[in-house]
Amino acid sequence: MALQDLCNLQHILLESEAAEQSPGRFGEKAASSYESGLHSSSLLDFYIPVAECLDESPIEFGQIRPDQSSCSISSESSPLPSLPFVSSQPVPLPFPMAHGTTTLAFVFQGGVLAAADTRSSCSGLVACPASQKILPIHSHLVGTTSGTSADCALWKRILSRELRLYQLRNGRRLSTSGAAKLLSHMLHPFKGTELCVAATLCGWDDHSGSRRAAQGQKTDLEAVSSDKVSLSKSSFLTQQPCARKEASLSGPSLFYVCSDGSRLQGTLFSVGSGSPYAYSILDQGVQWGLTVAEATSIAREAVYRATYRDAYSGNCVDIYHVTSQGWTRRTREDLKEEYYREKESRRQTHEAEKKML
Repeated sequence: MALQDLCNLQHILLESEAAEQSPGRFGEKAASSYESGLHSSSLLDFYIPVAECLDESPIEFGQIRPDQSSCSISSESSPLPSLPFVSSQPVPLPFPMAHGTTTLAFVFQGGVLAAADTRSSCSGLVACPASQKILPIHSHLVGTTSGTSADCALWKRILSRELRLYQLRNGRRLSTSGAAKLLSHMLHPFKGTELCVAATLCGWDDHSGSRRAAQGQKTDLEAVSSDKVSLSKSSFLTQQPCARKEASLSGPSLFYVCSDGSRLQGTLFSVGSGSPYAYSILDQGVQWGLTVAEATSIAREAVYRATYRDAYSGNCVDIYHVTSQGWTRRTREDLKEEYYREKESRRQTHEAEKKML
């Protein structure tokens, strides 16, 4: 009771109980609580608006229609000029949140190559000139992201967590196909919402390595108990077709997953507003027999052409190479240097043609 007397809590509780027991209308109840909050000397007395006073939730940014009043009171109650507005006025969006990017990935004999620009745009504004649109998921899997940056970063962390849990539980990494299917199932419930995620998963699967590790554990157990040799040989013979099947699945993999739950497998993908310009370079240059240097040059050229024509793409280029040893990242390069190099080569070619004439 000493704490209640000190903070004047007993007085507040008695007033609230009396207000609930006394028959009255909604407006009178709100007014009495508001007036008691104004005239009370305690710091803990304050006015809390009730939910019945709102037509719509004020947290829906830009969704409240201006023709609706922010607070509705029963027609039977008397007008209360002192009752404050409990919801803010509708705030329209300043401009449409349009955004674009250029990401690409393709498969060749050396693995999977992924490239992307670094400009994060928001309508006519450059939100960040040095963002990272290729996100490593684990040692043998990276993902190119296109869409809302916050959504892509969040779902990348969720996917990384689930793949790590799968590896701890089963003792092996989940394949790229399984990771794409898992991400597709997680994104499908958000179909039709404002979630915007378009990811390209670039990975290298090594089922034969996990099979060899499992066979190594079996041989260790066989050395301890010699009476299980015949059983282990029979089980090895029965597992040989399955091992050959898993070994055939080893190698580079490329999957495209969208926020509506769609999942596609292929050898070449380009996503974003600059993808039509990137495809013009990729379709005529990408082949299976490319070397790493040739594949890197084609990826740089495709991103450069897209950033030259697309206003939402630009600044720098990131390139990741995924092999059986894991992913490696090329040093970030500013695309304006490529522009100046090409301009200088055109000038030299034009001068050489003039001399020949």
